[in-house]
Amino acid sequence: MAWFAKYFPNVITLGWGGEDGWLTAIGQTIYMTFWSALFGGILGLIFGVGLVLFDKGGIKENRLWFNIFDKVVSFFRAIPFIILLAFIAPVTQKIVGTQIGTTAALVPLSLGMFPFYARQIQVALESVDHGKIEAAQSVGATFSDLIFSVYLQEARSEIARVTTVTLISLIGLTAMAGAIGAGGLGNTAIAYGYNRFDNDVTLVATFLVLIFVLIVQLVGDFLAKRLSHKSA
Repeated sequence: MAWFAKYFPNVITLGWGGEDGWLTAIGQTIYMTFWSALFGGILGLIFGVGLVLFDKGGIKENRLWFNIFDKVVSFFRAIPFIILLAFIAPVTQKIVGTQIGTTAALVPLSLGMFPFYARQIQVALESVDHGKIEAAQSVGATFSDLIFSVYLQEARSEIARVTTVTLISLIGLTAMAGAIGAGGLGNTAIAYGYNRFDNDVTLVATFLVLIFVLIVQLVGDFLAKRLSHKSA
């Protein structure tokens, strides 16, 4: 502890509690990651499934709906996240009543995550053997059966992998959102580290973000292997 206090004095000064403490920053990062992953994940899953179902050769081929889904995903994916934060600020204001803060960040984080996740889900579902889909249709599988028992079931291992990649990307977005006042470890690294030239704070905040990424990667790899057909 004496060594840590000597080389990381500003880290200790921030403390664990209070509005600026490390526990608060860690909690805000987890809060933003969990809820934006939930909302953005649901939206991304819907659009990803829709892109596969409505595409040419899909079980519900519809060029109009495919083009709508495709253009919406491409539009949001093309906007850099830092610009998206400002672009949808009025929408954020309408939804949560403010444009700044941890809760306000959930709106742009969800919209920033979902197009990336939708494309990942699209690729994962397109890898499903079409012969299995035709076999399920031949025995009278319903539309919901095809989605849940064939597409999502057969691609479950790949979905676990792409979800892991998306969550890691999302953690990076929370740090970026934090850098402009949304709270979390990104805010700590910039406001209390970089802006004050307290490099020890920036270093520890970065290390904690890396720990989050490592945990997500390990859990994701475990689930992907557990859900794969080889281990089934």
